[in-house]
Amino acid sequence: MKIPHTLSALFLVLVIAPVCAAQEPIIYPANGQSQEQMDRDKYECYTWARQQTGFDPMQSPQATAPPPQQPPRSGVAAGTMKGSMKGAMAGGAAGVITGNPRKGAKIGAATGAFVGAARRAERQRQHQQAVQQHQQQQAVQYSRNRDGYYRANAACLEGRGYTIR
Repeated sequence: MKIPHTLSALFLVLVIAPVCAAQEPIIYPANGQSQEQMDRDKYECYTWARQQTGFDPMQSPQATAPPPQQPPRSGVAAGTMKGSMKGAMAGGAAGVITGNPRKGAKIGAATGAFVGAARRAERQRQHQQAVQQHQQQQAVQYSRNRDGYYRANAACLEGRGYTIR
């Protein structure tokens, strides 16, 4: 399904992009470089750091792995119905032993419906937890890549006589 992909991309753009823009280093020409020289050096160091790290801060954040697949959508009614049918069969069988199969089937159906709905809710909760974990992993990976790029870029600029803060 495309919704988890869209949610991951939206998460990356809305949460990570502003953080990375806020942490961009400040470059000062310590050796009296002209604005023209500084622009040329910044571009050359950007290109070099991008080649060294494989990270481009000008690109929109991209997920490095697809998000977890959503469990099959059987729907609440289907999970409840399946549980209800299994419960009715088990309850009917138990009712035969006690002498009231109809009452046993009703109790079994209600219990089975509850158990089926609870299992589906648990699968949904586990999926949401997996999606959140995936988003956190993507954020950490993006941060590492960004930091590596900025270290490489800073090394290049410092080598050309700039102060980086």
